[in-house]
Amino acid sequence: MNHTRATVLLLACACACASPSYAAASAGGFIADSSAELLLRNSYFNRSKEDGRRDARDWTQGVLGQFNSGFTEGTFGLGVDAFAYLGLKLDAPADKSGTGNLPVHDDGEPADSYGKAGAALKLRLSNSVLKVGEQRPETPVFGVSHFRIVPQTATGLSLVSREVDGLEVQAGHFTSGTSPVTTNGDGDLWAVMAGVTTPAADYLGGTYQLTPGVSVTLYGSRFEDIWNQYYANLDSRIDLDANHQLGLGLTAYRTLDEGRAKAGDINNTSLGLSTFWRSGAHRWLLGLQKIDGDTPFDYLGVGDKDRNGRNGNDQGASIQLPNAAQFSDFNGPQERSWQVRYDLSLASYGVPGLTFMSRYVRGWGIDGSHIAATGPYSGRYGDDGQHHETNLEVRYVVQAGPAKGLSVRARQAWHRANTDQGSGDLDDFRLISDYPIDLL
Repeated sequence: MNHTRATVLLLACACACASPSYAAASAGGFIADSSAELLLRNSYFNRSKEDGRRDARDWTQGVLGQFNSGFTEGTFGLGVDAFAYLGLKLDAPADKSGTGNLPVHDDGEPADSYGKAGAALKLRLSNSVLKVGEQRPETPVFGVSHFRIVPQTATGLSLVSREVDGLEVQAGHFTSGTSPVTTNGDGDLWAVMAGVTTPAADYLGGTYQLTPGVSVTLYGSRFEDIWNQYYANLDSRIDLDANHQLGLGLTAYRTLDEGRAKAGDINNTSLGLSTFWRSGAHRWLLGLQKIDGDTPFDYLGVGDKDRNGRNGNDQGASIQLPNAAQFSDFNGPQERSWQVRYDLSLASYGVPGLTFMSRYVRGWGIDGSHIAATGPYSGRYGDDGQHHETNLEVRYVVQAGPAKGLSVRARQAWHRANTDQGSGDLDDFRLISDYPIDLL
């Protein structure tokens, strides 16, 4: 699908979905409905690896500016979303580069600073918005992340339509993306584990709220010459009373090779089930996950692959399997995994804004023996991979005063694996603070 065809299709979809009234959900105007925010993000990242592999560590500061305009008045409203991101090195040893927070120069030294900026034009008709330009889409089959000091972005077209009560429809056509450490706006789109690029990615889907506690989500995507990927999710939450809630989530991905099949033959079904019980301040969750296929469950990566991979592709956020954890996604070929998780809100104990999470995930049965020897997944797995990961997280959000909204989060992961799993043993600690400042 070329750029012109995608534009026509998305515009046609927007017009077809539009209601006869053309009444905008927000009619304050271009300036009145504008917002501008500055996010100050400070991050300490320390990943310690076993078996003689190089550690990764740095301390960085991000200054992230975002402007979102309102829309001009009239049947068709015009607006713009723009951003400017700056990353600063506070401390980053050259022999511990590779965190994904800073670009690395050809001499191996992390950059002292870097930045990028971009914008997307937007068109509103009724309750549908079409965006063209650099943006941050979020869907289960194509989504960029904000896990590092500077967020990822992607360039293309996206449509979000909310014409029917309870239904949100999204569509998109994207041709490039930037990782946290690439500053050009025309970086590549990838299959992150296969390491092969696609010239274009398309998706269509949506979420329908069946009842106040039950929603269904369906999506389909095409990564040209790599795969077609489909997603389905059922999410159900039952409030038994004000203090007790029961939840159930069912998730399925289906991935099949497409076109030139640059990642090789793919016939993968990935299934997930999660159920939780909340009682007051306490929440317990059980997650089960199964990867049925001779290749791993693969998903979006963004950014250039240059300088021997030092500033290469970075994984996106389009994986919504229940057992995806801080380090591992538990998505190896034929892998089965289970998770137990506990969350605690300290608001009930007199400390509003303070939360705690602990999680343990175990995966086994990873079998890479049927991967084609000449394919891009070759050599990543053995025939009996096993691993487990433990996560702890403490987060506090200031509730009032001049620092209201400031969040501080400490995250620790311990990952242990046998040689057939591929990722190895490591400890991963992150200390992140986010301070949002409203400018408009």
